[in-house]
Amino acid sequence: MSHEFPIPIADLDVSGREVKFPVRAAWIRGALEESDATAAGNDGLLDVRVSKSGNDVVVRGHLTADLSVPCARCLEKVALHIDQPLTALMVPASELRSAAQEEDLSPEELDVMTYSGDTVALDELVRDELLLEIPMIPLCSEDCPGMSPPPTRGSDTGGQASESAIDPRLAPLLRLKKMTEKKE
Repeated sequence: MSHEFPIPIADLDVSGREVKFPVRAAWIRGALEESDATAAGNDGLLDVRVSKSGNDVVVRGHLTADLSVPCARCLEKVALHIDQPLTALMVPASELRSAAQEEDLSPEELDVMTYSGDTVALDELVRDELLLEIPMIPLCSEDCPGMSPPPTRGSDTGGQASESAIDPRLAPLLRLKKMTEKKE
């Protein structure tokens, strides 16, 4: 499996190393394909300082990217600019597994990311940060009215949708409404 943001462990030491990666729009589209978000054109930037402490790898830096998501009310595109600091502790997967087998993991250990082999891949970290920055209810504006009802046919209905504009599945309810209005 090829990684977008690989860092060879052999290149790291205690003093750290500055690394910059473009966050390609094509990669964002693939990484976020299971969400409503997508890349909004230009590539982003992952600018990190990576250092090694024993077998652990410390990642500190910054992520910028532009995303597009649909408005929760009107479904128009909403542009999101992600400008987020990153911090992560990555430990060898084998060390975390052996600790998990010996005892329950503490909340601090659950926040730790793992790596295996000779390379630290930041793909999962970048994907998670992008997803976490998407609002739960994205809006194009605070006063977005939402989707407009379809235009009414004919002006003789007094603002009401004509019967031909009503979804045919709702026709039985319209007949029921007319019957109850006649009885009153």
